[in-house]
Amino acid sequence: MQTETILRKQFPVTDMTCAACAVSVESILGQQPGVVSAAVNFATQSVQVAYKPAVITPAEMKKAIQGIGYDLMVEETEAAKENVENLQRERYENLRRRSIWAIALAVPLGILGMFFMDIPNIEYVLWALSTPLVLWLGRSFFINAWKQARHGKANMDTLVALSTGIAYVFSVFNLLFPEFWHSRGMHAHVWFEAAGVVVAFVLLGKWLEESAKANTSSAIKKLMGLQPKTVTVVHAGGHTMEIPVAQVRIGDLLLVKPGEKIPVDGLVQTGTSYVDESMLSGEPVPVPKATGDQVLAGTINQKGSFQFVAEKVGGDTLLANIIRMVQEAQGSKAPVQKLVDRIAGIFVPVVIGIALLTLGVWWIFGGENGLTQGLFAMVTVLVIACPCALGLATPTAIMVGVGKGAEQGILIKDAESLELAHNIQVVVLDKTGTITSGKPLVESFHWESGMDLPQWRNAFYSLEKSSEHPLAEAVVAYLEALAAPVPLDQIQSITGKGILADFSGQKVLAGNWTLMQEQGLNISENLTEIARQWASEAKTVIYFGANQQVLAIAAIVDPVKPTSAKAIQELQEMNVDVYLLTGDNPQTAAAVAKQVGIERFRAGVLPADKEQFIQELQAQGKIVAMVGDGINDSQALARADVSIAMGKGSDIAMEVAKMTLMSSDLSKIPAAIRLSRRTVTAIRQNLFWAFIYNIIGIPIAAGALYPSLGFLLDPMIAGAAMALSSVSVVSNSLRLRWVH
Repeated sequence: MQTETILRKQFPVTDMTCAACAVSVESILGQQPGVVSAAVNFATQSVQVAYKPAVITPAEMKKAIQGIGYDLMVEETEAAKENVENLQRERYENLRRRSIWAIALAVPLGILGMFFMDIPNIEYVLWALSTPLVLWLGRSFFINAWKQARHGKANMDTLVALSTGIAYVFSVFNLLFPEFWHSRGMHAHVWFEAAGVVVAFVLLGKWLEESAKANTSSAIKKLMGLQPKTVTVVHAGGHTMEIPVAQVRIGDLLLVKPGEKIPVDGLVQTGTSYVDESMLSGEPVPVPKATGDQVLAGTINQKGSFQFVAEKVGGDTLLANIIRMVQEAQGSKAPVQKLVDRIAGIFVPVVIGIALLTLGVWWIFGGENGLTQGLFAMVTVLVIACPCALGLATPTAIMVGVGKGAEQGILIKDAESLELAHNIQVVVLDKTGTITSGKPLVESFHWESGMDLPQWRNAFYSLEKSSEHPLAEAVVAYLEALAAPVPLDQIQSITGKGILADFSGQKVLAGNWTLMQEQGLNISENLTEIARQWASEAKTVIYFGANQQVLAIAAIVDPVKPTSAKAIQELQEMNVDVYLLTGDNPQTAAAVAKQVGIERFRAGVLPADKEQFIQELQAQGKIVAMVGDGINDSQALARADVSIAMGKGSDIAMEVAKMTLMSSDLSKIPAAIRLSRRTVTAIRQNLFWAFIYNIIGIPIAAGALYPSLGFLLDPMIAGAAMALSSVSVVSNSLRLRWVH
């Protein structure tokens, strides 16, 4: 049975003005046949959709969204992306212009309305100042509210349009027909300044909010700015030509000069240099590059120049993948956001209900000015209620947290793992390539007395050069500068034991002690004692022999990374338990564990055992993070609550993991947990203030303090408070950017 293809894509959404809009877009998309899931992020103005292309197309989704007054940008060309950016820029500029004009009109309107109401016919001046403010500069609120009303929906614009519209229309009526109230023994109030100043405050709040939101996505802009626009291509014959980076094809030979950014991923063919990879790995020290070394798009060449062959271009480069991962993570939803979305979805109708109830209570129990004060209180309730602060609380913190992680070389795949990481109780570490470097090297070398001769060095070197075993590479690297290759005959590789050959009519062999015993080689007391000592220290011993005698031994180790012990100590200080799992032997596992300060370890474990061990910890109620770098870790990574792949590891491990460390530095793990804790703290602070603001603000606006203190909140103050609530939430999230 063939499974249906499911595509996951992120599309920009335009014309959303508040969290309730995001809920409307999400619910409409979620109802479309063929859409598996839809998650709208108000902060990034985008939606992540998983859909079945055989059932629904992006164009059909766009049509459904346009039906409720928004738009979906589904075109994926460069021109379409630029168009989205231009629209966002125009929207921001339009908002800025309207805000400045609104403030220019609101300042005299507010001053006259509060301090100069005794001047004859001042009401007509207030009417003149408030009309362009409410009906022209605030027209978008009425347009958007009408669009929502046509589809039976309500959002933030509905609240602003109702409050300012009622205040304005009521004031015009009172100004033109004052006798209607006078004949009933009541005073005809005008609230032109309240309607106008509220519009100004809401516009100002939105402008500040947009500015702050632009700052939250600065990490993406920085990453996008890493890729150069043009590149120097080397044609056959050696002549060079500058072409746009979009025209680079796999296999092209490219030239990188000192100080230039590397345009695509590839392998160095000629030349040497040092490359600054800090923007991808977070490591400040430039990395040496020579023939055969990999170079990555977006990194900066230092002093030398070199030519390299393009291997991955366009959307396949590591930088493009990082940008895509960061965008998706910033657009994804943390679990807590789902609850907030449900609240935002019912928030506006509830507020309208409270506002109408407020009017009714004042009208019935408020005495002779009950209706006037009821209208005043109703307008204030509509103005002060703000779902935007709720809607922005989680996504802005997530955006800044994910962006901060990317800058530090910690790639976070989704908001859920960022939120969950703050609860990590256990970190399970693989040994090879995670705690250790994963590159064996010769730590000690010892010759039998008088046998350190050029002919034997050359034979040992040539023998190991013929071997395919990873440990042989370590011996070759050690002897590279001390020996030269010599011809060998009848080379025979014995799996799991070593290699033997004929050298100038003599049998030479290199391998483990089992091979030496099988071939009947003798070994001196001195070499035996040294080999025993090395083995007790969990070092792997390689033997080299000829003429029925062991001539040399080498101790090979997989060195522990310099930062591993400190990183593990940091984790333990954060009350996180650390376990070591390895397929290696118990002696090696014990030695490495002791060296880095880990008390609990398991040796000789298979990939399935690692997964089972994580399940055992989870069964005890623990939140478990697994850190690995190889294909053999992918099962355990998939099982863990938070999976972390080392960036220098396999593509499969990076694909499965929820977090990827762009360098192989273990100290990034405590950094990632600290980042998660700070992000979750910011989310909780944001939600607390957003909820408290509404819980306290709405009853005060309704007149809860009037019976005891005679206090009624002015709609202008309510407008300022509403604007401040959104700005304060975004500003609190932005603090994460400056925390180290």
